[in-house]
Amino acid sequence: MEMAISFHNSYLKAPSINPNPKLPLPKQLFGLNLSSLSSFNSKTTCLKFRSRNLTKPVKCSVSQATQPATEKKSQLMRRRDIRNIAIVAHVDHGKTTLVDAMLKQSKVFRDNQFVQERVMDSNDLERERGITILSKNTSITYKDTKINIIDTPGHSDFGGEVERILNMVDGVLLVVDSVEGPMPQTRFVLKKALEFGLAVVVVVNKIDRPSARPDFVINSTFELFIELNATDEQCDFQVIYASGIKGKAGLSPDNLAEDLGPLFESIIRCIPGPRIDKDGALQMLATNIEYDEHKGRIAIGRLHAGVLQRGMEVRVCTSEDSCRYARISELFVYEKFSRIPAERVEAGDICAVCGIEDIQIGETIADKTSGKPLPAIKVEEPTVKMAFSINTSPFVGREGKYVTSRNLRDRLYRELERNLAMRVEDGETADTFIVSGRGTLHITILIENMRREGYEFMVGPPKVINKKIDDKLLEPYEIATVEVPEEHMGAVVELLGKRRGQMIDMQGVGSEGTTFLKYKIPTRGLLGLRNAILTASRGTAILNTIFDSYGPWAGDIITRDQGSLVAFEDGSSSSYALASSQERGQMFIGPGMEVYKGQIVGIHQRPGDLSLNVCKKKAATNIRSNKEQTAVVLDTPLDYSLDDCIEYIQEDELVEVTPSSIRMCKNPKFAAAKKSR
Repeated sequence: MEMAISFHNSYLKAPSINPNPKLPLPKQLFGLNLSSLSSFNSKTTCLKFRSRNLTKPVKCSVSQATQPATEKKSQLMRRRDIRNIAIVAHVDHGKTTLVDAMLKQSKVFRDNQFVQERVMDSNDLERERGITILSKNTSITYKDTKINIIDTPGHSDFGGEVERILNMVDGVLLVVDSVEGPMPQTRFVLKKALEFGLAVVVVVNKIDRPSARPDFVINSTFELFIELNATDEQCDFQVIYASGIKGKAGLSPDNLAEDLGPLFESIIRCIPGPRIDKDGALQMLATNIEYDEHKGRIAIGRLHAGVLQRGMEVRVCTSEDSCRYARISELFVYEKFSRIPAERVEAGDICAVCGIEDIQIGETIADKTSGKPLPAIKVEEPTVKMAFSINTSPFVGREGKYVTSRNLRDRLYRELERNLAMRVEDGETADTFIVSGRGTLHITILIENMRREGYEFMVGPPKVINKKIDDKLLEPYEIATVEVPEEHMGAVVELLGKRRGQMIDMQGVGSEGTTFLKYKIPTRGLLGLRNAILTASRGTAILNTIFDSYGPWAGDIITRDQGSLVAFEDGSSSSYALASSQERGQMFIGPGMEVYKGQIVGIHQRPGDLSLNVCKKKAATNIRSNKEQTAVVLDTPLDYSLDDCIEYIQEDELVEVTPSSIRMCKNPKFAAAKKSR
């Protein structure tokens, strides 16, 4: 087989005629030394050679992407002036920081404008936790080409956000850390991108790290493509080496340009423009929903066919049988870092639509007369559930604004409108609701948002969602990866073994004495594991998980060895009582705090619960002694966050959530059941 490679690109022209000396040139291509080609005419020169491995023309590494034969036959055409891309990666591999650099270098902000770090993480909760929770849109312009960029979450719990936005894009930037390489969430997002048939550009980020190992990362990424049954064309991916925080990129790790020019060029060259039916009937899939106090619900999505105009009458379809009519009141497109009003949007662009009050994610905005719905968005099923109920503690109504079951029900069902991966169903009683999600973090973010909105309620411990197939009980398993220093590896391995984890891989990482452990473990075993691993490794271990599959029931798992210290009566805690109580375990409360009977005030140092009187006052007598009173020294109480409390509680315990406080208590229903026995 003969294969021709034509040099038409500024990157691959001979060095003597490189029009842009800032952009680096690859030294070799398929083992050929390009520096020796300076005497060739770059416009006409073709190299012919035989190859066994490559069966199709190289797409973006060498020449402009060739159109597939199937596309030529169809009526669809590609827009050359737009690129729609999503930036996907594992958590903390630098997606949002890379978007920051892309926005700055494309002159989205003024030179004297103050721009905070991770500008795409606009949510308060995202800034506090340093993670991306919701996918967000922006756009930049590079050489007369508009690039719509969607920043996505990296945590597996928010995988539903990634799955739905892949409908809007034609390619992805797969960001991989230069030391860690492909991680569990990298596999998940890449699998989804390949299933959609999207073009992939691999960005090896943080290339300036001292222990960077780009060759290992590229080989591991290529093996991941093979594992996920990628096509030959997909496996021939373009690689860009970058440092997002410095705003530099290049085609080799040792030769970075002074800006992100090579990255922008790769996006233009490797990711195709949107395939559209320009003259067809209007079709737009609502992929995301936002809410504005003045404009109401705003539907965001990509226009697949036709033209959308302001004031246009449209049909909103959920299926062939279920359609309704509406009118577009306002139309917006994304330009730079804001929404710009538009009179008209052509197929291929991403836009925001106002005027349809009851629009839902997954519905199609179609032509009024001949419009047909697009396929609905499919997301994977949840694996963890938690019970939400009204607050029944003696302190109910003191701090919260919304406390009734009706308030709770309305808020939970409203969450379903934009959170596709979540499920809500009524519980055993009228004031209990079962919320299912992708993981504890997925549900915890909802709890935290509700708390800040003024809701007061109680939540039970997380439970896995089991399946029964052919009378066999199956439970969800996850792939857990742990990076831990060698000196703490033994304690971590013992901990994972107790929780029915099976080791798949173990290897050294970089030059920092870190060991990489890979386990397949039941989701039940992961509940409460993060704190335990941090304790065992003195805060140095990094745990990442991703759903793998359903497997046989692994047997009983003990997630907590110690019991709880429970308040004996209502009242205010005293230093005198806490001084003797702290000998029984670690306390959650300090002196002067109000407690109620059944509230968990500490961790018992032994198995089983222990009731304590933390409100006991020292008896006042009229006897005086010359002996000096010894000062009471109290230990600092444990300060548990919402995530910590949810990890800590067991079957018969609840977390009381209010806007000002987070408390834990024993479930009164379980206590009543024990008494009746």
